[in-house]
Amino acid sequence: MAVRIRAEDIAAVKDRTSIVDVVRDHVTLRSAGVGSLKGLCPFHDEKTPSFTVRESAGTFHCFGCGEGGDVVAFVQKIDHLSFVEAVERLASRLGMELQREEGGAGGPEGGLGRRSRLVEAHRIAQEFYTDLLIKSPDARAARDFLRQRDFNGAQCEPFGVGFSPRGGEDLARLLRGKGFSDEELTLAGLVGRGARGIYDRFRGRLMWPIRDTSGDTIGFGARRIFDDDRIEAKYLNTTETTIYKKSQVLYGIDLAKKTISKGRQAVVVEGYTDVMAAHLSGVESAVATCGTAFGVDHIKLLRRLMRDEPGLDPARIVFTFDGDAAGQKAAMKAFAEDQRWTAQSFVAVAAEGMDPCDLRLRKGAEAVKALVEDAVPMFEFAVRTLIARCDLDTAEGRVQAMKVAAPVINSVKDPSLRPEYQRTVAGWIGVGVEQLADQMRRAGTLKAPNEGPRRREADAPEPDSAELAAAYQMPDLRDPLVNAEAQLLQVLLQYPNAVSPDVYDTVPPEAFVAPAHRAVFDAIRSVVVTEGMTLVQWVDAVTHLAPLAAQPLVSALSVATLPTSIDAATGGPDQRYVDSLVARVREVSLTREIANAMSLMRRLSSDPDADPEQVRDVGTHLQTVQRQLALLREGVS
Repeated sequence: MAVRIRAEDIAAVKDRTSIVDVVRDHVTLRSAGVGSLKGLCPFHDEKTPSFTVRESAGTFHCFGCGEGGDVVAFVQKIDHLSFVEAVERLASRLGMELQREEGGAGGPEGGLGRRSRLVEAHRIAQEFYTDLLIKSPDARAARDFLRQRDFNGAQCEPFGVGFSPRGGEDLARLLRGKGFSDEELTLAGLVGRGARGIYDRFRGRLMWPIRDTSGDTIGFGARRIFDDDRIEAKYLNTTETTIYKKSQVLYGIDLAKKTISKGRQAVVVEGYTDVMAAHLSGVESAVATCGTAFGVDHIKLLRRLMRDEPGLDPARIVFTFDGDAAGQKAAMKAFAEDQRWTAQSFVAVAAEGMDPCDLRLRKGAEAVKALVEDAVPMFEFAVRTLIARCDLDTAEGRVQAMKVAAPVINSVKDPSLRPEYQRTVAGWIGVGVEQLADQMRRAGTLKAPNEGPRRREADAPEPDSAELAAAYQMPDLRDPLVNAEAQLLQVLLQYPNAVSPDVYDTVPPEAFVAPAHRAVFDAIRSVVVTEGMTLVQWVDAVTHLAPLAAQPLVSALSVATLPTSIDAATGGPDQRYVDSLVARVREVSLTREIANAMSLMRRLSSDPDADPEQVRDVGTHLQTVQRQLALLREGVS
């Protein structure tokens, strides 16, 4: 017979648990009408909130991705648990003891939950490590390390800092004595397995417990403090387990989540002691990654807590980086993901490259708070980092600086800010505003008559990985033109037969303002259509031809809902709607080409050595494009 939780206990857990309280561990909610609350969905990435919770019904539903259910279903989905594990977790939250009985052949309630066992093992390990830090003579080096950074025992307590013994089997022996099997300890990542059996993974190290948003310890970060430590790595983190995914957790999130939600600001620092120093200095929204770079899943987690959504005042995300090359690389990687935020992104770099821990130690708590308050916009840091590589004392260096700065300015989320940034950056480089504006317009758009295919300028540098990722960041759909581009790509991906094939001849990839949209359109144009190709195969082919960094956008565009009705007769969008999107993108392309041709005409006219034949060719080309634009507008009207 399978052992299962009594039905009465399951009902009691659901009845006594507030679904709103559980959801708020992961999502910041706000009122959405009588009895309803709304927030950003934790199960898919979205710009505007479509995730709704109703306390009276004890249910949730996302109108964006379709996920829904009761509080047990939510915990199952959010933490990747079985039914039994979810019930056990909720019961533990209530302090309720579950009764089990024999019966049935299993079903959703069959089997004892494993996750709760692994979490319990971590809870015991944390208490063990914390107690040793205070009492063990062997932990003197760990205590000295903390004292040297001005952390006393009371200050360490909220963070659960501890010490792992040097013996090698102390924790394993303790947990075995409490009924845990070797398999459970291995799955938890607390022990390793060698030729002579299991051994403690962490030995003679200063320990920080890594907790999830609900406060459960799910892993550890461990710092080397003894010179004779056989593992040379300064930091050793829990390996990936069923409960610990380093790309999805942030150290300090359990302590910071309320402040992040209330103030709609998050501060991302680089280490465990930096989180401690920031919190103790009054910056209680500080978090850090755990042995990995700040990535997309971290963004999703913070966006939900900050209510990072259009229609509200922008939230604020502050990154602290070292001033060295590694810090600059990390900053550029963060900038590459900036379009995923509605929030305003900032970078804080302390003088002399000090991190928050050093800054607090040398200059006090007020200096840490000032570091965060005085952070500069991410855009400014990114541009200054790029142009610092160029020799601005030479004409060649200034041209190079304009080339690397122009794409960054064009990527600014708020179009109304671009002219001001353009003037500011021109001053940094030491060139005229019109020079920089011309470089921005010429960035892969204008072709002189008979020039042939567009190519990267020979003297332009190959972009590094961060710059390449920045080029394909998620486009800002608040820009009406970019929005129209996205809708056209949705039609091409979801209803390819609704668009005339000549669109690929009349609309060049350069017509798309957003680089990511340009890459997707170029991939669509490159697909070889085969007889009997299904829509799934069509989207799959586009995905494989798109640059790796743009592939998530293909997936999003292929499922996004079009803001128009679908014609029941044709099964596709209204043809006038489709034609208007094509015309809008073509109009921008032609307008840009006209502006660039006129700019070239002005430069040629002021050049006494200009080739008269080239002047005539450019003039003829300009008139041709102007006629095309006039005809296009007549057709639309």
